[in-house]
Amino acid sequence: MKSEKKILLTAFDPFGDDKINSALETLKNLPDEVDGARIIKLQLSTVFGKSSLVVKEAIQKEEPDAVLLLGMAGGRTMITPERVAINVDDARIEDNEGNRPIEQTIVPDGPAAYFSTLPIQGMVEAMLERGIPASISNTAGTFVCNHLMYFVLHYLAQNQQNLPAGFIHLPYLPVQVLDRANIASMGLETMVEGIGICLDVLVKNVEG
Repeated sequence: MKSEKKILLTAFDPFGDDKINSALETLKNLPDEVDGARIIKLQLSTVFGKSSLVVKEAIQKEEPDAVLLLGMAGGRTMITPERVAINVDDARIEDNEGNRPIEQTIVPDGPAAYFSTLPIQGMVEAMLERGIPASISNTAGTFVCNHLMYFVLHYLAQNQQNLPAGFIHLPYLPVQVLDRANIASMGLETMVEGIGICLDVLVKNVEG
């Protein structure tokens, strides 16, 4: 019988023209324990398919109580838990191994979409109460972030694992917009605090 709660927390490496990924920097600066729950941190390659298999293997090995996936959405002004992942890859740019799927189905014959099973409303409310800009997003895009969210939710559904799981997007860091006029960013300390709050809400939401 498990006694220790475990949260699997993932983030991608830098991709595209960016040398930094704000989500990865946030992950690195988060504690290894939140409210008595162990935070299992996992860095992923921004590669279609490969990142999904790494997370699946981690779920099988670690048997976490919840899965929280982090990613970067440059241009957003808030921390944005995603409501839904759709069954399509349609990449604007290549991933880190040169893949660029266009209008491809992630899981043949899979559902059109999956809704996040994270307590996203509670997460947003808790962040706003602490003065951290946050809102629910209704699109995770069609790049690797959406692919991973869809894959994980599909895998859990197919294996009847009733774990809270989902995705949160983070803005750019200030250093990433020094030469990008009129593009929003958020300080690392604020993002670390925000995701820490989300983890706190998630741990309290997990059945122990």
